[in-house]
Amino acid sequence: MIVNKRGLHARASAKFVAAVAGMEGSDVRVSKDGHCAAGGSILGLMMLGAAKGDTVQLCVSGLEAEQRLEELSALVMDGFGED
Repeated sequence: MIVNKRGLHARASAKFVAAVAGMEGSDVRVSKDGHCAAGGSILGLMMLGAAKGDTVQLCVSGLEAEQRLEELSALVMDGFGED
C-alpha cells in the first residue's frame, strides 16, 4: 500500500527506479488496477497513478527474487523515505 502523502510521484518513482537499478539479474514489475509498469521506468511508474492508500503489486523474478521483493516492499512501506 502506498503510504506517503504524494503517492508514486516523480521523486518516489526515481527512488524506486534507483533501487531497481541496483538489482542486476532481476526483473521487477509494478501493477495497479490491471495496469503494469516496468520497475525501472520512472514514467511507467508515474502513469500508474498510485496515490496514498492505493494498493500496488510488486512482482520480482530472477536472482534473489524473494530478498529483492522484501527490499522493495520495505521502500514502499517506508513512504520512499519521505514522510
